[in-house]
Amino acid sequence: TMVKLTLALTAVLATSAAAFAPAAKNQAFRADVSLDMANGAKRKAAVEIIKKAAGAVGTVALATAAVPPAAFAAKKAAEVVETADNTKNIVTAGAAAVVAGGAFLALNNGGKQDFLEADPYWDQSTVPVNVYKNKAPFTGKVVSTKRIVGPKATGETCHIVIDHKGDFPYWEGQSWGVIPPGVREKDGKPHAVRLYSIASTRYGDDMTGNTGSLCVRRATYWDPELKADDPAKKGICSNFLCDTEPGAEVQMTGPAGKVMLLPEEDPNTDYIMVATGTGIAPYRGFVRRLFTENTPAANAYKGQAWLFLGVANSDA
Repeated sequence: TMVKLTLALTAVLATSAAAFAPAAKNQAFRADVSLDMANGAKRKAAVEIIKKAAGAVGTVALATAAVPPAAFAAKKAAEVVETADNTKNIVTAGAAAVVAGGAFLALNNGGKQDFLEADPYWDQSTVPVNVYKNKAPFTGKVVSTKRIVGPKATGETCHIVIDHKGDFPYWEGQSWGVIPPGVREKDGKPHAVRLYSIASTRYGDDMTGNTGSLCVRRATYWDPELKADDPAKKGICSNFLCDTEPGAEVQMTGPAGKVMLLPEEDPNTDYIMVATGTGIAPYRGFVRRLFTENTPAANAYKGQAWLFLGVANSDA
């Protein structure tokens, strides 16, 4: 029988890049539950429920200082675990952690987020595609670049927030093209476009509709003879992005693709998402849209979402 646990990654991935990384060095994949928020009977009860059911599932981190989001996160976590307990389908292996981040919802002002929705919200006829092309790219500006893996990770992954001032609309599941600066050594022509799945919803991590995020692993090549990274073989675009600082300009194309769009017309649709490493990027946007935003899509959704993520170790 299929396990019907709604590991619904409810309230996922906080607004910052730290959403991808463990809150503490050894937190990820521990067989316990940690709580770092203001005390409250409802939230304490939620943690106790999670402890009973989680077992060796992994760490559930409810990290926030804002009371309304914290209460909401605790309530959702309790609902998820209670659902599992009622159906007697407690996970024994291969589960993922439920992460609730502070300020993940714009609950502090109580306002709905619907200014970037289609009418109806699930109508895909107006999805923007290839608005900006190679010969006339869009220029975005980096807001922040942050390493989001631990010291023992097998590589470096960065979370990059880019400001597009609302002039580069996109939908969850689409990609941005990035044109790295400079030219190719072999022929002096501009570098080709590299596509990166967008890791935020259409509203951006800040919910303003003015930014988008990328999750990028720095591409390097370890030379076994030199016993060091060979800079001549490093990834041009990934290293450019991971080295950017606030204010840096990024030449961008797209948004690209309609294959990965969420089929939102049926709010009972179940989703199974499988990713390794930075393959998490589009699913981060999916889960935020389904569970953490105050949008028509999130308010209507009644299905279950499964996320299976594989990484080399807990720091990765």
